[in-house]
Amino acid sequence: MPRQFNSFVAVGDSFTEGMVDPRGDGTFRGWADRVAEVLAAQNPDFRYANLAVRGRLFKDIVNQQVPAAISMRPELISFVAGGNDALRPGFDLPKISRRLDWVVGRLSDTGATVLLLTAADVTFLLPARRVIEERAEAYNDVIRQTAARHGAVLADLWRDRGFVDRRMWGSDRLHLSPAGHRRAAGRVLAALGIPVDDALVADLPPATARPWLRARSEDLRWAGRYFAPWVRRRLTGRSSGDGITAKRPTLDRMTAASTEDLDGGATTQR
Repeated sequence: MPRQFNSFVAVGDSFTEGMVDPRGDGTFRGWADRVAEVLAAQNPDFRYANLAVRGRLFKDIVNQQVPAAISMRPELISFVAGGNDALRPGFDLPKISRRLDWVVGRLSDTGATVLLLTAADVTFLLPARRVIEERAEAYNDVIRQTAARHGAVLADLWRDRGFVDRRMWGSDRLHLSPAGHRRAAGRVLAALGIPVDDALVADLPPATARPWLRARSEDLRWAGRYFAPWVRRRLTGRSSGDGITAKRPTLDRMTAASTEDLDGGATTQR
């Protein structure tokens, strides 16, 4: 019989908030909502909260979201943090590692099932690939070790090479597309021991090759629309999450109006 959970709280940054997997109401769906929808379909009493906010650093997630998540006493808690830290100069992996070990231990002590995810590999789309890839690989190793040490459930997206496909990523080249979030949800459900349709994690059909000139034009548009604003925010100390609050701040039931098919959402062809 498939495993069931009565409640799920997701904490983290933009990855868990669901960018860029839009709903019609202006919020984002994302892998965590997609997982919650499947759990709700199994259990009419299932409740779900998503405290994640884009742009949040590791310390902010621990200080602001973790206490709130613990107070809700859910049966399942996902913790994903550190991605924004890894993109900044001075990323201190030993310090983050110690904090991760502490927080996963704290969450495990509540009796909840703790869910961790490694980052999916987007480095092939980003500048300074070698530096980012080295940091990501090192941090993902820490996440794996921490999960094993505390008996947490691990969805290892980094080792899924299906994410090394441009169509798995949004136009900002940093967040998963609807197809990417759908695949991540499938990997999470499988890690939790919940049967999923193989189609959720099937590789996409071969992509059409992009002419060199088109690719360079897209690179320039991306730099102007996304990379330059990101640099400006770093220089001015601003965050994409300034003024943003959690989309599901309380542990509530999933209603029929908010539940969609897990495989919904168009795949962007690029």
